Amino acid sequence: MSIRPILCVIPARGGSKGLPGKNIKPLLSHPLIAHSIMCARMCKWLDKVVVSTDDEQIAKIAKEYGAEIPFKRPQELATDQAGMILVLQHSLIECEKIYEKKYESILLLDPTSPGRYPEDIEKAVNLLEESIEADGAIGVSEPEFNPFWHCVVENNGFMKPLIEGAGKYKRRQEVPKVFRINASLYLWRRDFLLSEKALKWIDEGKNLMVEIPEIRAFHIDHIEDFDKAKALLEAGIVKLPWIEK
Repeated sequence: MSIRPILCVIPARGGSKGLPGKNIKPLLSHPLIAHSIMCARMCKWLDKVVVSTDDEQIAKIAKEYGAEIPFKRPQELATDQAGMILVLQHSLIECEKIYEKKYESILLLDPTSPGRYPEDIEKAVNLLEESIEADGAIGVSEPEFNPFWHCVVENNGFMKPLIEGAGKYKRRQEVPKVFRINASLYLWRRDFLLSEKALKWIDEGKNLMVEIPEIRAFHIDHIEDFDKAKALLEAGIVKLPWIEK
């Protein structure tokens, strides 16, 4: 089932508390947000690459790298309390008005996850197009430490397994394989995104997974995250295909 035309939205508000100015912080000589824009522009099957922002400097940089800024994000959607789904819904509705076009799906690329490749996006598109029942395709990776070995501390001060029944596994090889949602990409059908289910997409959505190697699945929220990503990229351990060597 076709999911095209596809609208790509890169959300980037100006007020970051964890790492101020992170969306335009230089990484490999380019502002952080530029990597997601350059990645998206390598995907010829995306109809539009749009940045949703409330910040003039972010908007200026985004335009320089080839993204479109068809609207300014309203202030009520530019706080750290604003949900991702509401931002996407607003972007979709505004773009359909402005471009006078109905989009069949919307792709979210978080600018703080610059390690996803065009091939990852292509895989998501193919998976969703090949499925009749799926609502979306989400970027995931296998975490370094399996949560079956994690614990919580109860009010009495004693440890308890995070996952009930985890104690039955004695060897690492026996533990079920798990994946974490890594924020690299989210692709949803239009009808699902505009439905009430979208606000509870983890529980109520039928989402396919797009596995991305954990080493590329960095998500930059704090300076430690940025420094780790920078070290991996500068050492050539992780390579970005849109950066000329």
